[in-house]
Amino acid sequence: MENNTKPKLIEKKYLLPFILITSLFALWGFANDITNPMVAAFQTLMELPASEAALVQFAFYGGYATMAVPAALFIRKYSYKSAIMLGLALYAVGAFLFIPAANYQMFSFFCVSLYILTFGLAFLETTANPMIMSLGDKKTATRRLNLAQAFNPLGSLSGMAVASLIVLPSLISDKRDAAGEVIFHGLSEAEKANIRMHDLVVIRDPYVAIGLLVVLVLIVIGLTKMPKTKGQGERGPLKDTFARLWKNRPYREGVVAQMFYVAAQIMVWTFIIQYADNLGIDKATAQNYNIVAMVMFLCSRFVTTYLMRYIDSRKLLMIFGVGAVLASLGTILIVGKLGLYCLVAISFFMSLMFPTIYGIALENVEKRDTELGASFLVMAIVGGAIMPPLQGMVIDLGTVAGMPAVNVSYALPMICFIIVAIYAYRSYKLQLTK
Repeated sequence: MENNTKPKLIEKKYLLPFILITSLFALWGFANDITNPMVAAFQTLMELPASEAALVQFAFYGGYATMAVPAALFIRKYSYKSAIMLGLALYAVGAFLFIPAANYQMFSFFCVSLYILTFGLAFLETTANPMIMSLGDKKTATRRLNLAQAFNPLGSLSGMAVASLIVLPSLISDKRDAAGEVIFHGLSEAEKANIRMHDLVVIRDPYVAIGLLVVLVLIVIGLTKMPKTKGQGERGPLKDTFARLWKNRPYREGVVAQMFYVAAQIMVWTFIIQYADNLGIDKATAQNYNIVAMVMFLCSRFVTTYLMRYIDSRKLLMIFGVGAVLASLGTILIVGKLGLYCLVAISFFMSLMFPTIYGIALENVEKRDTELGASFLVMAIVGGAIMPPLQGMVIDLGTVAGMPAVNVSYALPMICFIIVAIYAYRSYKLQLTK
């Protein structure tokens, strides 16, 4: 008699490991979104040009690009658990390096600290995503990853809240006069030194706190027995792995789609404040739109995880890709509050993209190639460092063809979403032919 029972999303024997590994998604979400506002903070406090202050993001994304493949090679030799513990250790070391960085008051020291911290994040993302997929039936792997990824924006919201409610309001260097000018720039060197010492401690403390939490998670995971998830059997030479991955069309195209998706996500979230500012909305109020966008992103993650019980993940990705394109069109063409609402709505459609592209790309990758395959999907995060500067260049034009340049700049993320939708369509058609 045929068994029609649907496989469980999370089996009881995997529940504790799933909860612990899922907590990692929130940890790197926190690091991502507390770091973004630090670009502006360092620019004022260290009196840097914007190009130098942007090295914060360069260091952040550089850590991912540098360490993703070494993380995969480490997993091939050892295990997922070992890689997670090393990733947490690097995360904590990078966070604790903020203590001497603040003491020495060196911007380059902070950049190095972030670079090492994201070594850890690269290990965690390279490891946690495929490990979540391996904790259960292959048929529910993509839906399981969407559920775990739903906790990433919880960490992101926490990071945004700490930055917006604790760090930024406490910075003396950002105080302004009645004309809106930063007072810090007109002070004596002695006064600046005292303020700099105070503000660097304010910036340092959240990183030290998260470092302590990371150490606690490291100890708990170290003491917990994890399922044996290291690949079985002989893997063979690396060149054979590269060849198999290159021949796998859904995987190869998935890496490209992931790079464009991450680029779109960073562009959408980075320039919401500039979009609102063009409508005469002050920055503090504009930041609330960013928070609303993140809340929509979070809620949509849970909605799409549920919908995948009934709708194929490729088809749902295609629908949401088209939705993101239409919302982007509204953002470009509508000058006013409605256009801003369209911009916020894009986050609803983005919610399932990263984990779903990830899951589709790895679905038919051989088990012995999973670690290295996952590393290139993590390296695709570097797309977030490539496209946003181009969008910034468009915004700097002021107007384009009689329209606000900030509106026109959202043509770039729209193109990225078109590429994601095409990938979803091609993957869906390929599945139908099997």
